[in-house]
Amino acid sequence: MNTHTVGFDEQHVLEHLKHYLPAQNPLKDFVHHNTLHAFQKDHFFSALQEASEIFGYKTYLSLPEFRTRFAKKEISEPVLDYVIRKNKVDKDFSKWKNNLLEKKYDEYLTARVGTLRSFWKKEYAINLDKSTHGVLFRVLCGYLDQGIAIWSFPAHEEGFLGSIKKLNATSFTSIFKTNRAKELLEKGTSISELLALIVGNPSYFETYLFDQQFSHPGWSGMVATLESNPNSLLDKKSITFNELIIFELLLELDALDAKFGENWAPLTHRFKEDGASLFETVKYDEYFDVLSLWQQAFEWSLYDQVLAGIKNVKPNITLTDTSFQAMFCMDDRECSFRRYIESLDTSVNTFGTAAFFNFEFFYKPVNGKFYTKLCPAPMTPKYLVKEVDRKKKQPKDLHYTKKSHSLLFGWIISQTLGFSAAFKLFVNIFKPTMTPATSASFKHLNKKSKLIIENKNSNERENDLQVGFTVEEMANRAEGLLKSIGLVKDFAPIVYVIGHGATSVNNTHYAGYDCGACCGRPSSVNAKVACFAINNPKVRAILKERGIVIPESTQFLPGLHDTTRDEIAFYDEDTLSISNKSLHHENAITFTKALDLNAKERSRRFDTVDTNQTLEKVHDRIRRRSVSLFEPRPELNHATNAMCIVGRRSLSKQLFLDRRSFMNSYDYNVDPTGDYLAGILGAVAPVGGGINLEYYFSRVDNHKLGAGSKLPHNVMGLIGVANGIDGDLRPGLPSQMIEVHDPIRMLTIVEHFPEIVKYAITKNHATYEWFINEWVKLVVVHPETNELFHFEKGGFEKYIPIQKEANTVKDVQKLAEQSQDNLLVGILN
Repeated sequence: MNTHTVGFDEQHVLEHLKHYLPAQNPLKDFVHHNTLHAFQKDHFFSALQEASEIFGYKTYLSLPEFRTRFAKKEISEPVLDYVIRKNKVDKDFSKWKNNLLEKKYDEYLTARVGTLRSFWKKEYAINLDKSTHGVLFRVLCGYLDQGIAIWSFPAHEEGFLGSIKKLNATSFTSIFKTNRAKELLEKGTSISELLALIVGNPSYFETYLFDQQFSHPGWSGMVATLESNPNSLLDKKSITFNELIIFELLLELDALDAKFGENWAPLTHRFKEDGASLFETVKYDEYFDVLSLWQQAFEWSLYDQVLAGIKNVKPNITLTDTSFQAMFCMDDRECSFRRYIESLDTSVNTFGTAAFFNFEFFYKPVNGKFYTKLCPAPMTPKYLVKEVDRKKKQPKDLHYTKKSHSLLFGWIISQTLGFSAAFKLFVNIFKPTMTPATSASFKHLNKKSKLIIENKNSNERENDLQVGFTVEEMANRAEGLLKSIGLVKDFAPIVYVIGHGATSVNNTHYAGYDCGACCGRPSSVNAKVACFAINNPKVRAILKERGIVIPESTQFLPGLHDTTRDEIAFYDEDTLSISNKSLHHENAITFTKALDLNAKERSRRFDTVDTNQTLEKVHDRIRRRSVSLFEPRPELNHATNAMCIVGRRSLSKQLFLDRRSFMNSYDYNVDPTGDYLAGILGAVAPVGGGINLEYYFSRVDNHKLGAGSKLPHNVMGLIGVANGIDGDLRPGLPSQMIEVHDPIRMLTIVEHFPEIVKYAITKNHATYEWFINEWVKLVVVHPETNELFHFEKGGFEKYIPIQKEANTVKDVQKLAEQSQDNLLVGILN
């Protein structure tokens, strides 16, 4: 079969096309990523203009929005002046400032993509999208369905096109109306052959395919993702991007034949222009230059506050007697929780790290049919951790059964259990409560669960996965974890390892609320595995040989923080010694008080919660909204994230960061060469940067790069959401998750010597790309002089904050009662 036409290399074009499509996994594996990953090889501002001109995306806030923020002093005038002078020559300062503040520009966006295919309407008076998309989306949804449909797609075991052929051959009616499409399907055809019939001139083939697939980027991106990662479907379905395009081209051919018969001219026969490339070099545009200056001023108005705070923080007194130590995720939602714990007990040390805790594995719960990946998405684990059988099972709602789909049992259940279910639903409106259908973080791991973590027999394997870790493997991972965060001495009696997860109901993007380092799952299992390993005497003996001496009296205790409900659960408490049980009881009180305070600070963003009420009442309202069927904002997740601090806790402990910072612990003294730092930044850039940029682009263009409002969303086959029953899948984040977010690139602040940081970021090209192209910003804090160095154009330049005196923050709880907006970053007093 011919897949190559002169001037058109089918395979190359498909790979090129897939590169630009959304790369979002099915809902159960929803993990944040850079929406414009295809442009990451370019500098940030160049990429924003390219993406805007080629695909019609909005990539900045609008000029009126920037100017309004400037009028409200959210953008500092001294910072704006600094940005203009830094980017333009002094003699043009007044001109450029006038351009930013006064000059009018045409902000209407036109996209190159879609232009060619629009000629069907102009020249042939036919809307191919309207003629084909309804059938295309329904067939795709039915074929890929993961459990919503009562009946599965016929013959799905033969691959997508094979299933279509069988369905076409054995049904009373056909998907296609005309003979030519049916015959081409049966005999087998190629993209090139179909494009020759529909488009004509091969020089337009690539452009046409881009036009076609970007008329529904959600479904196209999903199919491309499933082709490269078929394991993301629990109910396995085989489909390729090639098959999708062939099927859609056959639908188009069928629609054209149905309207015109077979005597119609290919699209390009109606005009004679040469096939211009979508990706011709984008020309300079003053409008985008102005937007880039506004963006920098917007960002540095915040960055400068933070850096002024770091510059003016007084040296922190090192703790001698530590009551306990606690390890949390680097997640920005743990920022305020850690702050409250440390304020309630000043002898506490807290740490932040990626919450898979350096243990990568698949997890199989008791009675589970599938494996759950609990590590960052790019990793491929070779290990399996299994839950040991236990008697008590998870509660279930009786009416959630497959039998409810049948005619007889469906009628019986609706006439019996249906009434009680309707009554519960009615009560839930006024008093939301947890139900078996709630997606709750604490359900991921039962408190009494026992896990198979240690591998004592190298032959013990399941589906080519080693069951558990050997002692040596556990020691290697424990060493990496402890050294990466700088916890190598002065261990407290109890070291808590706290994962995180979330609770919500009727929330299609629930996986985005859980731990991104665990592929959108709660990280309780990882916390339990890490504690088991470090508590193992054989592991500790190996660690001692490597310079990490953990006292026998020190115990690591796993836990899970539910970030939506602000609740915490601890595991394996029965393993604590008598003295540590007593200490744990006291520490648990500190955790509980910190959770109350944290809930109140979070509540200031919620219109339906009165933050002026008592701590107990506010916390109760926070818990209730997490399980409300009608609450589109169970929590605001990573909204307002803007920075990541990589360094000792003393660097940020005295700062109020308004819950806007990822915080990854790191001690340059433990890692003088920067090798551990390279690993940390290799995760911080794609994980923290990916979260930050998905929020950025979903905020600036929620229509094309986000998912729009949750309210009209329908779940399509349990793999994505769409507006209505026939819409395209919506990539990105819904408006309810990003409405309070300021689209600002993540500022990464690293404590080490500049030359060591340069080594760390250049060690891996993929990591360096994030920094050299400024998709994330980088400032280094010299650990001895406290000088600041800004990384730009491949080198470091000294940075002196424009704001000489840092802001002072006195009473956070009082501030929470007074404002819903972002608060000033400053030094806690």
